[in-house]
Amino acid sequence: MRGTKHELEVRKATLFTVTINSMQVLMSVVILLLVIFGEKSWWQRSEMRLLAVLATVIVGAGAALDIRDVLQSRQLIEQVDDMSDTVKDIEKLNVTLRAQRHDFLNHLQVVYSLMEMGEYEEANAYIERVYGDISAVSRVMKTASPAVNALLQLKIAAAEEQGISVHLTFRSDWQRLTMPAWEMCKVLSNLLDNALDALGEIPREERQLSLTLSEDLHTCRFSVSNTGPVIPPDKLEHIFQAGMTTKGDGHGMGLFIVQKTLEKYGGGVSVTSADSVTTFEGWVPKGE
Repeated sequence: MRGTKHELEVRKATLFTVTINSMQVLMSVVILLLVIFGEKSWWQRSEMRLLAVLATVIVGAGAALDIRDVLQSRQLIEQVDDMSDTVKDIEKLNVTLRAQRHDFLNHLQVVYSLMEMGEYEEANAYIERVYGDISAVSRVMKTASPAVNALLQLKIAAAEEQGISVHLTFRSDWQRLTMPAWEMCKVLSNLLDNALDALGEIPREERQLSLTLSEDLHTCRFSVSNTGPVIPPDKLEHIFQAGMTTKGDGHGMGLFIVQKTLEKYGGGVSVTSADSVTTFEGWVPKGE
């Protein structure tokens, strides 16, 4: 990511913080020298009072700026990390699509040979196997965002490896999604990862994951449901608080990040958990 806008902003913030800290150190040294070697009556002198007040203001302002810049730098670094993850997801999906395109001609040649030899049943079985591989990718290529498509393809593949039955419903292609794709990927990734963790606690035959993308007149919407353990009411009430987790380990920041990210773009998220189904529903305003 060298040379990117975010990296330059981080460098500027770092340089500014170092400058302010240097001024604080210099001013503190000057005051210390005056206290040690100055005249006993130095405090009564107006310029010394002014210097002391100025030093206090600089130190206080510097501390406030330090805190602000550190927080901004941290946020920028997190954004770069999130975007890097999204780029990696897209690259993986691109590799999968290129491999399918490369193999397609070979598949056609095999089917043609089988039919030429009169092996129609074998040709039909071969086509079904190939179709299954292609449909596994194409069924998530339903939105206008390649990043979202890539994320869904990877998460669904991970779910099926765990023996989870996945149900997808696309009622919208999210053409008017105003939220940056990498931010939406962060939201969906946290929710899907939580669902996969929850489903890992129940027998394989009961594992079901449902994802729905839709929209109404004013919002783009989504829901993620799983048939894992029901969240107790006392925890459900505080589920979006920082540090809150239904598991014994972990940091409990995923759902907090989901809520704050959606709220940053004017959206929100809600949760219900009853009758062996936990559902998270989220929305963001739709663009013109």
